[in-house]
Amino acid sequence: MSIKVAVIQATPVFFDREKTLQKLESLVAEQAGQGVRLVVFPESFIPGYPRGFTFGATIGRRTDTGRDLYKTYWQQSMEAGGEDLARLEKIAGRYGVWLVVGITERDPVNGSLYCTSVYVSPSEGLLGKHRKIKPTGVERLVWAEGGADSLKAFMTEIGTLGGLICWENYMPLARMAMYRQGVEIYIAPTADSRPTWTATMQHIACEGRCYVLGCNQFFRVEDYPAAYREGIADSTEDIICRGGSVIVSPQGEILAGPLWDQEGVLVADLDLDEVIKSKLDFDVIGHYTRDDLFQLTITTPS
Repeated sequence: MSIKVAVIQATPVFFDREKTLQKLESLVAEQAGQGVRLVVFPESFIPGYPRGFTFGATIGRRTDTGRDLYKTYWQQSMEAGGEDLARLEKIAGRYGVWLVVGITERDPVNGSLYCTSVYVSPSEGLLGKHRKIKPTGVERLVWAEGGADSLKAFMTEIGTLGGLICWENYMPLARMAMYRQGVEIYIAPTADSRPTWTATMQHIACEGRCYVLGCNQFFRVEDYPAAYREGIADSTEDIICRGGSVIVSPQGEILAGPLWDQEGVLVADLDLDEVIKSKLDFDVIGHYTRDDLFQLTITTPS
């Protein structure tokens, strides 16, 4: 079975949920018209990854200005339910595509924010979501940690979809939690635009014997509204996120990308038979395991 997929390296309309959703739909419509069946968007595409922001926080001190900025970020974030999710479900259904979208998720019960990937089917709507289990560095200031229930893969008619977000992909046990669910199309939205990220994507493809779709934003200082530019930590360079999106085969071969220093779309046809063929000599959850020596236990709430 061959599946045409698209990795979207785009710039969100920063801190504007509605306009970013409009841009997302336009991009999905364009790719659906080309026969794409799975469309992937970057980490925190809605409402934008807050690169360089301090939210007025240092050790032992927070500012009222920082709290006001956090309030704006919170208000423009999405709930993984309600009207915002319904919009994504309608887009998926209207264009007949599966969507994986990086959002900053606002929890309506506890009020916390999470870095989340939502998986949406054109026929079933929301399949589920993955919340980042360990926000990286200062991300922990604004994003809470996801739990074990977030380590999910989703069986669909286009293959088993799953993955991790950004530096979760450097957590070996988290990767193994995805592999052992038989993930065939491993989705890795990120904000890491270093050249070394490409090697990480290739390693995961070889290790998991799966296709890997690495997806990042392209972002310049000028893409921030003027009100947000002052004091941005990365503003010494015009381009503050170069992108580097890439699509990799189960043998670690680059099929498309990496794409640098521009918005764009990577497209590839994924033959799922290649996943099976690649397991002849290595299968991390099959004949190459040593369950008599190693065990992975995932702690879930009682």
